[in-house]
Amino acid sequence: MTASAESVPMVALMRGINVGTSKRVAMADLRALLEGLGYSQIRTHLNSGNAVFACAPESADGAGSAIERAITTDLGVQCAVITRTGPELEHAVAMNPLLGIVSDPSRHLVGFLSGRPDPARVTELLEQDFGADEVRLLGREVYLWCPGGVLDSPFGKVNWEKSIGVSVTMRNWNTVRKLADLVAGTR
Repeated sequence: MTASAESVPMVALMRGINVGTSKRVAMADLRALLEGLGYSQIRTHLNSGNAVFACAPESADGAGSAIERAITTDLGVQCAVITRTGPELEHAVAMNPLLGIVSDPSRHLVGFLSGRPDPARVTELLEQDFGADEVRLLGREVYLWCPGGVLDSPFGKVNWEKSIGVSVTMRNWNTVRKLADLVAGTR
């Protein structure tokens, strides 16, 4: 089944759910919650808070807030929810400034920002020395390349929200590409 011409393909990225033993959310419960909000063509990817769905155009801008409230109210879990429309996600994939140097997609992360970051804070962040690791910020996405591995990266010590003034949720490049494929399937 494909979405109607009037629907908007969306991706919702939940920050911090199903990490460790707290903030547990079953993906079946998440799908039911999204369906209850009136969204269609709902699919989840992995068990880490990635959902793709279609919604009415008038619901697109408020989808993240609506999902965030419903997760808190219905599932008893507080988490930030960052959304992108299908075209926004496709743009983030197409504009990736690090693809020329990435040799392992599991060591390449894309951070999705809740809004436009503070330019002065971004300048301060980009002036830091991260050794062999690379960071680029374009619009509402931050792209990271961690050639020595994500766990050993100096980026793990960065408090992204404090550094740039907005909420951030990270996904590795494999997950971002899969979500882009799923979003393309909602058309």
